[in-house]
Amino acid sequence: MNSFLLFLIRTGVSLPTGVITWFICMFAFNQDFFMSVVYAVATGTAAYFITDGVASHRFLKKHALTRKEYKFIQKQLKEANGKIMRLNKAMFQIRHFPSIKKRIDFIRVTKKIYRLTKQEPKRFYKAEKFYYAHLDSAVEIAEKYALLSAQPKKNYDLQETLSETRNTLEKLSFTLEEDLHEILSDDIDDLHFEMDVVRHTIDQKKLDNKPIDESRRLK
Repeated sequence: MNSFLLFLIRTGVSLPTGVITWFICMFAFNQDFFMSVVYAVATGTAAYFITDGVASHRFLKKHALTRKEYKFIQKQLKEANGKIMRLNKAMFQIRHFPSIKKRIDFIRVTKKIYRLTKQEPKRFYKAEKFYYAHLDSAVEIAEKYALLSAQPKKNYDLQETLSETRNTLEKLSFTLEEDLHEILSDDIDDLHFEMDVVRHTIDQKKLDNKPIDESRRLK
């Protein structure tokens, strides 16, 4: 749920409600200025929270989530956001220029998974491996790699360790891409279904038009 958009909606409802209440109290019911302000603030505040409740209810209903599930997912996303920030920092601290493009792609995939889950919280259940295991592994490996790559003198063993770590990160990158594919699997299935429907419709139209064309040729 976009918190800024929700804030605009709540404010857009509560402010006019408060202003209208003030005018009604002042001019229709002849209340004094102070009491009119009190009624206006109370009504506007009530409208603010009622709007928030209605918007939240619609959002949860749209995504088939309970309030408890949504709070749990939001907590996981908050923790994941901190981990992604640590991952981003570590990846750009790594002193190995040939792998910079791969590292950028690595970060891009993690952010894509996070963004999709943020937009549609229900996707969290398809990305549990990412949030519970793969992201943690990525952060831990990247931070250790950044620490080792920053050492001024690198002996043979350290060079070998760094090389193995790069290979591990590359393999983990493929794993994250699989996580992203899993999140998008329902969308891919829906697209295939829609394409099949369109193809069937086109084929059916061709069959329907074929006798018409033949009758025209006979004429």
